[in-house]
Amino acid sequence: MISELIQLNFDKIMQTRTYTVVVLSTPEKRFAIYTDPSIGRTLQLYLTGAEKQRPLTHDLISMIFKGFEINIKQVVITDLQDTVYFARLFLELTKENLVNIVEIDARPSDCIALALMNNAPVYCTKEVLEKTIPVEE
Repeated sequence: MISELIQLNFDKIMQTRTYTVVVLSTPEKRFAIYTDPSIGRTLQLYLTGAEKQRPLTHDLISMIFKGFEINIKQVVITDLQDTVYFARLFLELTKENLVNIVEIDARPSDCIALALMNNAPVYCTKEVLEKTIPVEE
């Protein structure tokens, strides 16, 4: 079954000591993904352009992708069960005029960080968007 994909925008990030809230939005709805505070710090470092003494894990992954000429094609949030989101990272490698696309199961927070760092689009399925709880301002 092919599901309709809806593009998401990164709206904002809110940080506490115990968790990070990543707010994503469509023109009609905003919703939150809760994640580990370390992901929030990584996102904040990237978004503010702060200098890092050494590469962080997401930097390392991005550099490996660049080294092998692998592009992040897109991120798709594919499911929501209770309060747990599931995502797929789509990677593209062109070699000898053949385009290979690999789909990898990953945490949405990691996918969002990599998508932001590499200017890749983030989507969710229509079914996931319908299941999300809206976040008000």
